[in-house]
Amino acid sequence: MKNLFSNIRGDIFGGVTAGIVALPLALAFGVSSGLGPSAGLYGAILIAFFAALFGGTDTQISGPTAPMTAVSMVVIATIIAANDGDINKAMPIILTVFLLAGLMQIGLGAIGLGKYIRYIPYPVVSGFMTAIGVIILVTQILPSVGYYAKEDASYVEKFKPLAEEIILENILKEEAEEGILVLEDFKETIKRAELITQEDILNESKTLAGKEASGVIGTFNVLPRALKNINWLELALALGTIFIIYGFKRITTVVPSTLVALVVMTGIAVAFGLNYRPIEEIPQGFPAPNLEIFTGFKLSNITPYFFTALTLALLGAIDSLLTSVVADNMTKTKHKPNKELVGQGIGNTIAAVFGGIPGAGATIRTVVNINSGGKTKLSGMIAGVMLLIILLGLGPIASKIPAAVLAGILITVGIGVMDYKGLKAIPSLPKDIELGPIKLSSEVLIMLVVLVLSTFWNLVYAVGIGLIIASLMFMKKIGDLTAERSEVLTFEEAWDDEVDFPIELKEEVFIKHIKGPLFFGYTSDFQAMTKQIPKTATTVIMRLDLMQYMDQSGLYAMEDMIQDLKSNGTHVQVLFVGLLRQPRYMMERIGLIPDFIPEDHIFETFKECQTWAKENIEDIY
Repeated sequence: MKNLFSNIRGDIFGGVTAGIVALPLALAFGVSSGLGPSAGLYGAILIAFFAALFGGTDTQISGPTAPMTAVSMVVIATIIAANDGDINKAMPIILTVFLLAGLMQIGLGAIGLGKYIRYIPYPVVSGFMTAIGVIILVTQILPSVGYYAKEDASYVEKFKPLAEEIILENILKEEAEEGILVLEDFKETIKRAELITQEDILNESKTLAGKEASGVIGTFNVLPRALKNINWLELALALGTIFIIYGFKRITTVVPSTLVALVVMTGIAVAFGLNYRPIEEIPQGFPAPNLEIFTGFKLSNITPYFFTALTLALLGAIDSLLTSVVADNMTKTKHKPNKELVGQGIGNTIAAVFGGIPGAGATIRTVVNINSGGKTKLSGMIAGVMLLIILLGLGPIASKIPAAVLAGILITVGIGVMDYKGLKAIPSLPKDIELGPIKLSSEVLIMLVVLVLSTFWNLVYAVGIGLIIASLMFMKKIGDLTAERSEVLTFEEAWDDEVDFPIELKEEVFIKHIKGPLFFGYTSDFQAMTKQIPKTATTVIMRLDLMQYMDQSGLYAMEDMIQDLKSNGTHVQVLFVGLLRQPRYMMERIGLIPDFIPEDHIFETFKECQTWAKENIEDIY
């Protein structure tokens, strides 16, 4: 408890600030998911509090995130469609899937899976994050122009024949479950069919229309109709929101621009009495548990969605642990990955019971918390309490927020979540594979495969396929390199040519040997190398004679390490010895050479480097 309250002032300010930042995003993600703004808010409150309390990253702020919402949106739409479009009938099944995902996360942490997340290569993460951005961006086009397929009468009309077929099929399924044979009791079938009303057909048609217009492909299907039926008021509210979010950042970043946009645009809409479409009403008071998850539990209801729950669990694990790495880099601490998974699982499990959508560690909110002074678990718990206070005190006011304003906020989220660093690197990466007459970069190919499959098919299948391709390509490269150079060094001792290094410079110079390729599976250990460097060192000599290959993940790990050494206050200089052709090419393509490592700091042999060190390194100690 002493540690928990060791930074109470900074944690309060960090938690309150992160909670304010989380508010508009929680509402927006809730609406985007299909369960409404209250589900987003409930998830943000409970996950933030319990993931912080039980997690393994002291400064992490958790809640609904773009990747988790993108998958949840598909899960929710699928289960609702399977339950005749009745959200009340589908809700217990949806929440049970979310609860199961939380329990799986706890299990993943308990069996120690957290430490294996680091083996996900950078191109897979890059393609996945860019796909999330594309999905959010595209799916928010329709609400931002005020088009809702379920309300387009002429579009809904097209689905009435199919709706009648589905309703009749459901009648036959009900009779089969009741043991009624149609051929023996055809009158019962006719009797039930006669009870079908036009309203039943219309409701089923609306469900089919909504399903057809959902997702990226669905949005493109109805986009021509949407553009012919633009609601200019809704579009103006969305564009105004986007303008304020980007414009206000140029004035100050002290106040979150998303919150400013939310307040200003909602204020304008309400003050001028505009005929806009508000979000769903947010219930007042503390969320009540949905006990039907337990009382109406049927294994047959969730069996088809077992893999879906595993998808959410794995995605939440990846999302959270990537944010934990960001927090580590900012705070110079080390998170506990398995404990973090357990904490996230507990948060998602409790959120599901109370009707919240699942979430994970949120990068932007975590960064805001750290920059605002948050250092302990208390900051994340305070963020959750802050959102609860807003729910209890401002629920009726929040219910007046225009839906188009949240669509505008999500568009900026979609733009921001894309991995521009990876996209910018596409023209620069070496073309190391051939597909017929076409030469491609294997890193770019993996990223594009994950991006396309995630956007138009399935997020987790896409990541799995990307991992398989990356692994196969990596194994081929390692096999080729091993064939070129069979000697493997397993020791960490001074090499023969280092014996005569000036003894008076031992405190000032740190020599590190990089043995073997620098690739996605080794970047974590490589980044930890900076901890080996003594505080007296002013120069790091990196022996790269045996580093035959580096991939994109290794390249950026090297870049981050050098930036850390040059910006940690000691301005440690880095010298390269024996840099080989492929790693040099990679470094030159992104400007690491000569921007960070000038040519006169690169030596062919250690003897040349030793001569330079005698002439240029001062004996301080």
